[in-house]
Order: sequence, then structure tokens, then C-alpha cells
Amino acid sequence: MSLKAFAAKIFANRIAKKTEKWVNQPVKTQQKVFNKLVQNGKQTIFGKDHNFDSISSHQDFVERVPIRDYEELKGYVAQIIEGREDVLWPGKPIYFAKTSGTTSGAKYIPITKPSIKNQVEASRNAILNYIHETGKADFVDGRMIFLQGSPELEEKNGIKLGRLSGISAHYVPNYLQKNRLPSWETNCIEDWETKVDKIVEETEKENMTVIAGIPSWVQMYFEKLHSKTGKKVGELFKDFQLFIYGGVNYEPYRAKFENLIGRKVDSIELFPASEGFFAYQDSQSEKGMLLLLDAGIFYEFVRADEFFDENPKRLTIADVELDVDYAMVISTNAGLWGYNLGDTVRFISKDPYKIVVSGRIKHFISAFGEHVIAKEVEEALRLAVEQTDALVNEFTVAPQTSPEEGELPYHEWFIEFEREPSDMAKFCEIIEDSMKKQNSYYFDLIDGNILQPLKITRVKPNGFQDYMKTIGKLGGQNKVQRLANDRKVADRLQTFKIS
Repeated sequence: MSLKAFAAKIFANRIAKKTEKWVNQPVKTQQKVFNKLVQNGKQTIFGKDHNFDSISSHQDFVERVPIRDYEELKGYVAQIIEGREDVLWPGKPIYFAKTSGTTSGAKYIPITKPSIKNQVEASRNAILNYIHETGKADFVDGRMIFLQGSPELEEKNGIKLGRLSGISAHYVPNYLQKNRLPSWETNCIEDWETKVDKIVEETEKENMTVIAGIPSWVQMYFEKLHSKTGKKVGELFKDFQLFIYGGVNYEPYRAKFENLIGRKVDSIELFPASEGFFAYQDSQSEKGMLLLLDAGIFYEFVRADEFFDENPKRLTIADVELDVDYAMVISTNAGLWGYNLGDTVRFISKDPYKIVVSGRIKHFISAFGEHVIAKEVEEALRLAVEQTDALVNEFTVAPQTSPEEGELPYHEWFIEFEREPSDMAKFCEIIEDSMKKQNSYYFDLIDGNILQPLKITRVKPNGFQDYMKTIGKLGGQNKVQRLANDRKVADRLQTFKIS
């Protein structure tokens, strides 16, 4: 064992003990975070506008601070952009993470000195937790690649601006810098396809041990490696042992990945966003991610089925239940207050508090009252791939509310197959049965002849990549929307379907 690997094990044990302390006091830990956030918020413009001086409990906070999304917080962000200090958090943020907005164009999410510190520590601790749990540390001696956006940053009134993954590239610890790929120059390439080609060139002869990124774009990297070398990724990188990912559910990609790699490798799921780092997978044998309760973020949860009510109940971790979908609302040390993250989560454990991401509060199908969520379609597809000989590259689902005359409406699944199932009818049947078992509303609509069973529309090879290119979202942190309640994505995909 190298000195670096030995030191990593010692550090991992230290972090594990520190983590155990707050894991064993979850409610107390969150109360401490809440108190500290409110105390800091008192001296800000936002805090004065919302009477933070009179907040002494969560109920006080609920009464004074409504749930907001970015559009409703944008006025405060605009003041920071103009150069004002003490707007959402004392002083000025050191970065803006630029993300794609829905109705307002680009979003500028503030990142402060304490919040970036928490982000970096959470990312580090996820890997250290893996070392502590498995005892595996030799990978720290090999090469590591993080597929991410460009680290080149712009500036607005003294505040640096860029994609979160590009900002994070500036915080890779010194002891990993020599192990890290791609080169800075390659990482700065904006065109994603050109960038991946260059990454293949730089990495194909290296001893890659850790590979990280959003599954869809790592898959593209693996495919290009295989195309160029004719080898499976696991054969090319004999010491490759750890895949780190976030942003989307890995399960729909797992079978394809294992085929591209040629063997199984350990994986760590992360739950980061521009707004904060919320959770990471803390066990190789158990499902779910450990919710980070001591990372400068106070969490509130609203039942997804009540979120759009006039005054939905806002729960703390002390009040949540298992196996219920909640919209996650956050208040952070970057100055986001009562902020609707947009993600829905489901608790699968309360000792410790562990979650799975179940979807987006705005991404669902309920054209007929079925309220289908991302986790349900992902699970249904996973079973279909597992029980047939199919391999799937990418997919999305949309309602077809205006079928041909004489037909009932249905859910249309757009699937890009790496390998089509030899029995497509069985493949469809497995998905359909899973959807009916998971969602009683969907079952009732099928059973009552309101909907007909789902239909699959096959998408051409690389069709989803070409679609993402047409909307300017190829690579980086961009993800294919898993499902929608309208036909916007579906209509664009018509160009890329197999007749």
C-alpha cells in the first residue's frame, strides 16, 4: 500500500467518526444549522424584509418566509448582480453558478465562501466514506477523470461566474491534482463532442481508476473509447474500480454500462446541485443516500401531492414519514431562503436519514389524473431491461392525449435501444405491469378503459444526443428530461424516431 493510500485510510476514519456524531443527533443538528442561518440572515436585506429579528422557531420562519422558486427570488439576486452587499447573505457571494432557467433564461445561483466549503467537503467525504466502508484505497494512486463543464469563469461586478462543475474544478485538492485528467486545456473546450474526443485521446493509455460524471455523458465517453480501441472499458483500464455519478438515476443505464465496461465496478451516487450538496451514497450494500444535515443547509419537506395547495404544511426531518414523496425546500448559507429546489425525494430510512430522489415536482405525467413520477418509469424500465435481452441508451415518456381517431389515449415511451429486445411485446408487458403495480391511479385508468396500454416509439441511434444538440444542451450538467406532462420534448423527438 502506498503512503497516499495509507494516509487516505487514516483520514477516512477520522471523517467517519465526525459524521457519526451528527448522524446520531439529526434533529439537534438541524436545529443548530437553522439557528446559525437565521442569526446570519438578520443582518441582510432579505432578513430585514422578513423580520428575522423576531424568528425564534421554525413556525416563526414559516409565517415570515414563504416558499419561493428562483423566479420569485430573482429580484434579490438582481441586487447582488448590481453590486449591492448583504442582500441574501452577509457580504457578497464569491461565485454565481449559472444554470439554465425555465421561464427567465439563465439563472444565477449565489455561492458563498461557507457554501462552497460545504460543497467541496461533501464531495470529498463521499469518497472517504467509501474508503472507510470498503477498505479500498489503492485507487487514489491511479488516474481520475471528472467529466464536467469548462472551468473558465467570467466575472460580474467582482463575482466570478460559471457552471457549478467548472467552479468545482478549481477546488480539486493538491494531492489529487497530479492524478487528475483531462488536462486544463481540454477541460476548457466548450464543444462537447470535440472535448470528449480529446479526453479519449488523453486517457486511452492511462491507468484510470476513478471515473465521474453524469451517466449519459460518461456513456458517450465509454462508447468513443470502445469505438477507437475495440476494447471494453474494463479491459482498457484494468484498475478501474469506482464510478461516481449524480444528476440522474443510474439504474436505467446500469446494464448498458456493465456491458461497455465488461464487468461490475463499485459506484457512488451523489446529490449535488448549484444550490448545495445534499446527500451521498454511504453504503455499497444498502440503497439510498445519506442526507447531509450538518452542511449549512436547513431542510423542509412538503408532501408532493399537497405542494400546489394554497398553504401546504412544511415539515422538518423530525416529522417526515417513510415512502412518501416530498418536495424538498432548502435554506442555505448561500442565502437561499425557503427555496423550492424542484426535486422530490423519498425517505427510505430515518436511522440514519436516507433518501432517494424520486423526480421533479414539475416533471410528472398527470394528463388523466395518474400522477406518474420519474422513479416509477425508471423502475419499470429497469425491470424490463433486467428481464429481457434489451439494452437501453436513453428514454423519455410523454402522454398522447390526441391519438388517432377511434383510439384511446396512452403513454408514449421514446426509447433509444442499444439492443432491441427479441420480444418487444414482452418488453412492453413488463413495463406496463410494473407501472400498474407502482401506481394505482394508472392501474385504474387502464382497467377502466380510459387509457390504453403504453406504446413504444423507437429513437434512432444517437437520437437523444442529436436532440440535446438541437436545444443547445449537449454534455456538461445537462440531462434528458425523463418525463413531461406535455408534448414539447416528444414533438421534437419526432425528427429522430425510427419510422
